[in-house]
Amino acid sequence: MKNRTVAEQGVFGFLNRWGVPVIALYALGLFGCAEKQEKNYQGYVEGEFVYVASPEAGRLDQLLVARGDSVKADSTLFVLESELETAAQRQAKRRLDVAEAQLRDLLVGKRPQELAVVREQLAQACAEAKRVSSSLVRDESQFQAGGISKAQVEASRAAAESISARVRELDHQIDVAGLPARTEQIRAQEATVEAARAALDQSDWSLNQKTVAAQVAGRVFDTMYRLGEWVPAGRPVVRMLPPENLKIRFFVPESIVGGLAIGQKISFRCDGVSSNFAATVSYVSPESEYTPPIIYSNDTRAKLVFMVEARTSADDATRLHPGQPVEVHLK
Repeated sequence: MKNRTVAEQGVFGFLNRWGVPVIALYALGLFGCAEKQEKNYQGYVEGEFVYVASPEAGRLDQLLVARGDSVKADSTLFVLESELETAAQRQAKRRLDVAEAQLRDLLVGKRPQELAVVREQLAQACAEAKRVSSSLVRDESQFQAGGISKAQVEASRAAAESISARVRELDHQIDVAGLPARTEQIRAQEATVEAARAALDQSDWSLNQKTVAAQVAGRVFDTMYRLGEWVPAGRPVVRMLPPENLKIRFFVPESIVGGLAIGQKISFRCDGVSSNFAATVSYVSPESEYTPPIIYSNDTRAKLVFMVEARTSADDATRLHPGQPVEVHLK
């Protein structure tokens, strides 16, 4: 006790005078300061890229954007060669035309010229039937008089029946010629038309896939191929970053995560910008992570952290860049 400095004696004398409560208040003050400091957390900007590709393979004929360009929705990004798809489309159109023409032919029956031919044949048969009928009457009279044999009369009667049957046949042909094809034939041809139309739709789709446009507005982050290179099906040609796909990712300790909620407002700042940005919490991880590897215990649980993501406005997102460090402040 005698070796203490004058300052130490003053401090301990003050503590001895006020006792333990002063120490408790002092500790609470330090804890409060720590809690206040813990409301600021380090994080970074994360980007969810959109990889734009074509489901069809082909040579890269046109690349209409470059790295760093800002593009609008529906803007054309690149065009692949399409000679094969164009030829397939023409072939599908011709097949559809043939199938539709065959269906129309089945629905209308025979042509007027074909009907005229049948009518002329019917007229000839009627004239022949009239001649044979007169010959039969004459032969029957002569047979009664004994002038000809019975065999000759029977031959004339057979000729008359034959020509009468021919007249009836041609008459029915005229009726049938005006009718459409059978129902089952029409249905089969209608199915053929639908198949040809589906094949045309497929060829149209394949051709359209050779010209690829941006589905959303954003910034071109990178291009993967050069003009003239062969692009396999499904391989990205352009990598885009829409503003709405930027988010803030940071980590909070387990003592804080229980107070966070989806939709909660936060603010953050980054180097080079004097003002703060506003963001909204969009995701809180349900699983904890560890800061540098440790063995879990009650004494080390303060090192458990939870990942939190927040979204900012599209206007503010245009001023941010993936990987950029930020400082997050919880309100």
